[in-house]
Amino acid sequence: MPVTSVTRDPEALTLTVVAEFPVGVQRLWDAYMDPRQLERFSGPPTYPATFTRHDAAAGGRSAYTMTGPEGDSHGGYWEWLVVEPLRAFEVRDGFTTPDGEPDAGMPSMRMQFVFEETENGSRVTTTTFFNSTEELEKLLQMGMDEGMRQAMGQMDDVLADLTSFAAGRATEAQILSDTQVRVTRVVRGSVEQVWRAHHDADLMKKWLLGPEGWSMPVCEVATTVGEKYRYEWERADGGQERFGFEGELLESVPPHRAVTTERMIGMPGEGTVNELTLTPVAEGTLLSLVITYPDAQTRDMVLGTGMTGGMETSYARLEQEILA
Repeated sequence: MPVTSVTRDPEALTLTVVAEFPVGVQRLWDAYMDPRQLERFSGPPTYPATFTRHDAAAGGRSAYTMTGPEGDSHGGYWEWLVVEPLRAFEVRDGFTTPDGEPDAGMPSMRMQFVFEETENGSRVTTTTFFNSTEELEKLLQMGMDEGMRQAMGQMDDVLADLTSFAAGRATEAQILSDTQVRVTRVVRGSVEQVWRAHHDADLMKKWLLGPEGWSMPVCEVATTVGEKYRYEWERADGGQERFGFEGELLESVPPHRAVTTERMIGMPGEGTVNELTLTPVAEGTLLSLVITYPDAQTRDMVLGTGMTGGMETSYARLEQEILA
């Protein structure tokens, strides 16, 4: 059990949990920055979490759902207040209603996570600041302290899983819900470099090509919220008609987050909403793309086209351009 102490301070209105691990600070920090790993220990074993958003930067936001053994679900959010890489981060943690909005009927808490090196590895101290004695007692009665113990008790396995962590650089797709898929890839390069690679038309034409034998004659990039973009591809041998995608830039927070709509040119029906998040990790930049489809049938149809393989080919080219 990694938890070494749990301290309640009714006067300061705090709950402090200290846990130690036989890994370095970087490895521990990355476990919190990567939603694929965080959702393996952020909830108790019987209430695993799924993160549909995780903007690990000041001003960012995370959204998650914890699902119980009977299928009951409970939503929550983090508002990222402060991020000091490899040292500390601070969030406001709260509950959400079924439609994903903050639940005004439930308390929200400020949480501070402090990371330190130790003689045998590293330590994380999590301090929760409550707004009143009533809120403190209410959440403790709901089992918050025991829930944190159980959640952090799962971290040893996550941190020891070095094989999948090291192999996590390849593109992978994870189904989050009936309509959402999360595509992730660790790209060797800084967040600023990967952001530029998604917004510089000349650079995009070099890597955003999918399988070999394609070119990108049209690359009209949206850089301001409300602008439209348009991308088109064609085969070098002229053996297939040109195809492409178009959409609108809905949100942009350089160099960490961009949200766009996407629709295949000339195709009827609803398109998708794509949420791109870039997070610095030890090996470079964790690229996370959450795609929301209109329905499960469309989701499965797109995944069945070999989308992930084509994206991996493109991201491998992106790395080559960055490292050239």
